[in-house]
Amino acid sequence: MPKILVADDSIAVRKVAERLLTEAGMGVTLAANGEEALAFLAKERPDVVVSDVIMPDKSGYEVCAFVRSHSMLAATPVLLISGIVNDEVTKQAESCHADGVLKKPFQGTSLKDRVLELLAKRQESPEPAVTTASASTADAAKGHSVNEEQREALRQATARLQHMEEQLRAERTRSEQLAARLKDLESALARAKDTDASLEAEQERADQLAQQLAAEQERTRQLSEQLTGTSKVAARLKELEDTLVAERDAASQVVQQLNKMEALASKVPDLERRLADEKAQIEALTQRLAETKSVATKAKELEAALAAEREKFSQAASRLAESERRVQEAADLARALEAEKRKSSDTSAQLSEAQRHVARARELETLLATERERNALLVKRVAETEQAAQQANKRFEDMAKKLGEIAGLASQLGKGRS
Repeated sequence: MPKILVADDSIAVRKVAERLLTEAGMGVTLAANGEEALAFLAKERPDVVVSDVIMPDKSGYEVCAFVRSHSMLAATPVLLISGIVNDEVTKQAESCHADGVLKKPFQGTSLKDRVLELLAKRQESPEPAVTTASASTADAAKGHSVNEEQREALRQATARLQHMEEQLRAERTRSEQLAARLKDLESALARAKDTDASLEAEQERADQLAQQLAAEQERTRQLSEQLTGTSKVAARLKELEDTLVAERDAASQVVQQLNKMEALASKVPDLERRLADEKAQIEALTQRLAETKSVATKAKELEAALAAEREKFSQAASRLAESERRVQEAADLARALEAEKRKSSDTSAQLSEAQRHVARARELETLLATERERNALLVKRVAETEQAAQQANKRFEDMAKKLGEIAGLASQLGKGRS
């Protein structure tokens, strides 16, 4: 399994890159900044490095320079990613000997295609040997936090994608076969048209021969009338009769050729109908291919929406934990309030026993009134906290319901694909 290092200070970009590359069957290691990327490269040797150009500490150019400066990493492909790709970025990427610059956000499978291209290019070029200890360390580091449910969903999505790719390849093969048949039919049609033209030429030649035969017959008749009774006329007449027989034989051959041409011409409409049927089949296949691409695009959009909903769910869970913490604090304050009440009760008992100290009792009564006001404020805060917790629980339930609906839609889409 190829090992890919992705360094970017944006968690959204890291998650998208991880999903795209993991679906392509690659092991992905994420780094939140340039320092983490350099620390990983100091210990491990990935197959491809994907780094953001601008990061808080070390830039992507510095990460690329680090890779090129170490003999064990010098042959590792480095792909820089940037939200802005202009002449300045391209020039700096060339100066640090990067293998290319890709614009963010990623369009379709652009990231996967570029990484696969760099992997193929690296396999074609010689690489330095890797020690067994380094390889085992890399295998130990390639895992990342993905639970069994996510892995199963990933395997199912990969299987569906492979099935769709196989169907697409089959449709393309069939389209190529239909295109070849269409080309053969067009060639046959062209030959039929040439045959039709030849037939017309033969018909014109037959007409000319018929005219010549009629003229020859007329001439023979005139000669017969002029040379009746002489031997010379008889010999000439015999010669003309032989010529007439030869001309009749030639005309018969022309008629036979004409019949053959008419038979070929009768096949032309059938060939045209077959050609129209093949074109209709190709159009239907093209429409099915477009629908398949549309379904794949919609599936990717739903996967992106599901990832966004999961992110919102995580944020809601964090807020819920914060609310629970505040509720716990409120409970602690309530217990402290209860302790204060017990303390105030003890103080009241002491005041009842020490009625002679009236001035002290009044002072304690003032303190008690202040404490009660404070307790009232605490009770109000506790009520507000409980209300906020209830609202958070309601939002959490709504979010869970939406996630369930999205999961149902994704399941239906998966069944529709299969």
